[in-house]
Amino acid sequence: MTPFLETAPRRRPPRVQFSQTPPAVLRFQTGRRVRGKLQVVSVTGGLLNLSSPLDQGSRVKLMFLTDEGAVLGTAEMLPSLSPTLQPFRFVGIEEGDENRLRNVIQSFSDHSRRDQGSIVRDRAW
Repeated sequence: MTPFLETAPRRRPPRVQFSQTPPAVLRFQTGRRVRGKLQVVSVTGGLLNLSSPLDQGSRVKLMFLTDEGAVLGTAEMLPSLSPTLQPFRFVGIEEGDENRLRNVIQSFSDHSRRDQGSIVRDRAW
C-alpha cells in the first residue's frame, strides 16, 4: 500500500463532484461497516454523506465504485462539516486503486473542459 507523504502541495489536486453520488462502504478494524455516499473525491481525499458523523481521526477501509472499477483505500476521518457531511483524507492506497481513481478524475476533468469549451463557443457575444 502506498502511504501518502505529508508534503505541502503546491496547488490543490483536481476534484470530482458527483451528480449521482456513488455508494461507499467504510469498514473499521473491528469489522463494523458504515454505508454512505461519496459526494466529492480527489487523489488526496474527499467528502462523504453519512447518516451520522464518525469520530475524527478514525481510520477505516473505504471502498467505492467508479466507472473504472472499485477503489479501495485507507482513509482517516476529518472533523465533520455538518450532521451528515464529513471529509476524509487518504492515508494509504494501492497503486492499482490510485490509478483507477486518477483515471476517473481525469475523465471528469476532460469532460468538463469539453463542456466548458462548447459553452464558450456557443455563447452569443
